[in-house]
Amino acid sequence: MKVLVTGANGQLGMSLRSVLQNPVILSEAKNLCFVYTDVNELDITDLDAVRKMVKEEGIDAIVNCAGYTNVEGAEDQPELAGLLNAKAVENLAVAMKETGGLLLHISTDYVFGGEVLTSPIKEEQKPAPQGVYAVTKLHGEEAIQRVDCRHIIIRTAWLYSEYGRNFVKTMLRLTAEKPSLKVVDDQRGTPTYAKDLAKVIVRFLAVEGQVFPRTSALSFESGNTCPSTAEVTDIYHFTNEGECTWYEFACAIAELSGHTGCEIRPCTSAEFPSKVHRPAYSVLDKGKIQSALGITIPHWRASLQECLRGMSL
Repeated sequence: MKVLVTGANGQLGMSLRSVLQNPVILSEAKNLCFVYTDVNELDITDLDAVRKMVKEEGIDAIVNCAGYTNVEGAEDQPELAGLLNAKAVENLAVAMKETGGLLLHISTDYVFGGEVLTSPIKEEQKPAPQGVYAVTKLHGEEAIQRVDCRHIIIRTAWLYSEYGRNFVKTMLRLTAEKPSLKVVDDQRGTPTYAKDLAKVIVRFLAVEGQVFPRTSALSFESGNTCPSTAEVTDIYHFTNEGECTWYEFACAIAELSGHTGCEIRPCTSAEFPSKVHRPAYSVLDKGKIQSALGITIPHWRASLQECLRGMSL
């Protein structure tokens, strides 16, 4: 199966490239061939360009790692955010609908930011987005469902990695430079190591490509090497296990990296005025994806340690 990866130079795209260097992952993905693209190779806001790439490369599936992810910036550039997070996603869905291919799209916990929630959020929870970023990401999900191509939507949260800009890299810099800093302690969620998400993406694709290519549903034998049951067209939630606040996450980063000379103090969101309403609670329930793929999900602290080792810290 030939897979087109969009946004391949972002942190998730780079993480996907990285995990595919692992012999174990590579063996699982042996029937997959990846074509990596970013904005310089493919403008996904141009439907004709997407169709041409799909046709010329013989693409069977698209993994969409692209999008407008600057949550604050989206408030100032709503048209651009909508173009990248909704219209471009619709283009990818149309291209896959026309060829019978699969679109695997990455969405966000922000689609739930408008309601007060207190327990892990299941996939069937009604979205309530707040702000341009959240609304445009939900519009992307809705565009896929409206086009009705074969699709997998994975909502995730608090993504970080060795690549690009993210909270872990920012905290590593600040705790090395500053004697003290404040970090918000009234927003609770779960950090997600991008390489763990990338492994889940490969698992979905490997099963789709090796066992039941171009079908409406997947059914597998039990065990850790294959899913037990998984609908091709469905929404899943994935983060690491556990939960914490941004303050607790920052403290763990400082502790595990040895940056103990910086005093980290908790504060409220109100102390950092923002254009954007961020979810106060966005812990996602992972039961559905665990059952579908037969996977054990690492705790966020264990994955943070792995990421820091990858940075040689």
